[in-house]
Amino acid sequence: MSDVLDLAKELIRRESVTPKDAGCQHVIAERLAKVGFKNEPMFFVDTLNTWSRRGEQKPNVCFAGHTDVVPTGDESKWRFPPFAGIEDNGYLHGRGAADMKGSLAAMVVATERFVAKYPQHKGSISFLITSDEEGPFINGTTRVIDTLEARNEKIDMCIVGEPSSTDKLADVVKNGRRGSLTAFLTVKGKQGHVAYPHLANNPVHQSSGFLQALCSEQWDQGNEFFPATSMQISNIHAGTGAGNVIPGDLEVQFNFRYSTELTAQQIQERVVAMLEQHKITYDLSWIHNGQPFITEPGELIDAVQNAIHEQLGYSAELQTSGGTSDGRFIAPTGAKVIELGPRNATIHQVDECVSCEDLENLALIYEGILRQLLT
Repeated sequence: MSDVLDLAKELIRRESVTPKDAGCQHVIAERLAKVGFKNEPMFFVDTLNTWSRRGEQKPNVCFAGHTDVVPTGDESKWRFPPFAGIEDNGYLHGRGAADMKGSLAAMVVATERFVAKYPQHKGSISFLITSDEEGPFINGTTRVIDTLEARNEKIDMCIVGEPSSTDKLADVVKNGRRGSLTAFLTVKGKQGHVAYPHLANNPVHQSSGFLQALCSEQWDQGNEFFPATSMQISNIHAGTGAGNVIPGDLEVQFNFRYSTELTAQQIQERVVAMLEQHKITYDLSWIHNGQPFITEPGELIDAVQNAIHEQLGYSAELQTSGGTSDGRFIAPTGAKVIELGPRNATIHQVDECVSCEDLENLALIYEGILRQLLT
């Protein structure tokens, strides 16, 4: 019998597709209450969140995670039913096994074990759990952080359970993330007949120089923590579908993953300058998905590395690559944030699964982090 696997199975068996929680947070909150946590449900619009805390003193060490999962797709393509939580040949199968119900189970069990051993521990332990991380991320972690900030309740150090590992458990720890900024550009032209181009203004031709410049621009050089800022065009559309019509507009969507060498405002200003240089008539809007953040070596990183080495005999590589996470909402408050979870090889895929041994070790690592920081 395994406390970690039993809880992970119970969570996986709840069909909590974003923004549904399906009772997962209630299960977790009940267990935390038994070891002295005060639970505070926070419901915003369509999203259940839970803020749970044990202790009032600093430092406040927070475990952050999400109970929601992405849709399963065609369930007939799964080896096992995606919400069955089946253990087979050393792996736990199911939607959310790796992203991130397995991490949540390991966090809860690690905390239960730690509190049993150190009931008078220093500082505080908290949980910030949401059910909209995989969706619009509007009514989840960001709203909880706004609530905590309004009453000046601070998280000092945070472990996010995102699946950070690549080839083996804890070979990678994310100690930061790049910022994400998306542009929605409409280049204005004039529709017409391809045989009479002098009566039209082709926005594709008009924007070709700008798009080439956009793709070839060196935005920065990166730094010791971040690779150079990258830009990718993700969607482009023009025309009616007819072969003899010059399009009236060209719509382009492009995204920046940027380092701490730049700000979102600086990127926007440079794009506008490029548009003006190429004399383009345009409409432009932006969505800012998150600021870059970095947790430099220090108390939290040391505790994480020591706990990993103690359990597995090696140290993690610190990285800031990959997409965004809810850490981007927590770090701006001044909290030190890292991401540590199981392997990400099967997340969002058919037959998502996680190594049972990895979950057991992950719980021991989380417990070790608490011991390093709070005893």
